[in-house]
Amino acid sequence: MLPSKPRTVLRSVARHVSSPSIHARPRPALPPIPIALSPVFSRPNVEALHAFQCNRLFSSSSRASSATVDKVLGVAAALKAQEDDAFQVKPEIFDEFSLKGRIGVVSGGNGGLGLEMAVALCEAGAKIHALDLPDQPSSDFHACMAYVDKLKNGSSLTYHPTDVTDQSRISSLVIDRIAREEGRLDLCVAAAGILGPAEGESCLKYSKKDWERVMKVNLDGVFYTCQAAARGMVETGCKAGSIVMIASMSGSITNKDQPWVAYNTSKSGVLQMARSMACELGKENIRVNTISPGHIYTKMTAALLDVHPETGDLWSNSNPLGRLGQVHELRGVVTWLASDASSFCTGSDILVSGGHHSW
Repeated sequence: MLPSKPRTVLRSVARHVSSPSIHARPRPALPPIPIALSPVFSRPNVEALHAFQCNRLFSSSSRASSATVDKVLGVAAALKAQEDDAFQVKPEIFDEFSLKGRIGVVSGGNGGLGLEMAVALCEAGAKIHALDLPDQPSSDFHACMAYVDKLKNGSSLTYHPTDVTDQSRISSLVIDRIAREEGRLDLCVAAAGILGPAEGESCLKYSKKDWERVMKVNLDGVFYTCQAAARGMVETGCKAGSIVMIASMSGSITNKDQPWVAYNTSKSGVLQMARSMACELGKENIRVNTISPGHIYTKMTAALLDVHPETGDLWSNSNPLGRLGQVHELRGVVTWLASDASSFCTGSDILVSGGHHSW
């Protein structure tokens, strides 16, 4: 029976929770911050504060996972330059987005979002190994490979036929043929995915085969790809790994009048997979995030939109920008997540939906 006075209950709970006898864990005492005040500006000395941040917060745990951690950037750089005439001033922001010298894998890289992202990462300087099901790459891929060669920035784009739903095959490819031969693996974009079952089909009519096909590619394939990449990163001693899974806004909302139960379920699973892997892999210096595109015009969605143009109008009117997204509008966010510019971002989902969620 509940007491008649709620406030009494709240006070009782508060005393119970705050009582030191309830398995309370003592908080470690924080060390004093060695901040030396500048006699001229009466503010924290930049070098002392920066040294404290780097040495105390990062080296003590041996888990610094970004090349930007031990750099003087932004306001700290401005203050440093004011105090030290010998300090070299140069723009650093674009260097933080650089992927020069890094090795990555992109599944679903033969076309669509995967190929667009692979090219973006190459433009940032990475050597990208694109994975996809066809034995031979598409004409679009050949054009992109020639384009990357012309960049002359140390990047490269290579194609590998594989089946992401075959765990042993994807593991052998990513770990044995890519990570070990390259001597490192830094980033992974899991972009392979399918729509399904049949367009417009009610979930009441799904066959076991229809359901399992979507889950096998969109869930199993994503996990096997990211698992293999993470193993390759750990084995080669990666210090700043980044895994990006391509989810969908349909993983967190249901699009009105669009019966995609299997697809939506699979993408919701990708969101939780990434959050969970982020928590497990943080200690390995690997960040894990997702990108959730909204209605994007790709070759995959074109198969539906070209037959049903009214659906394109519906999708366009479903976001504040009043249009469909283009594949190139995902280039910036994937490069950010793959690079040191997002060094403190993990377990996050980045929506690129034209504001669809804001209605």
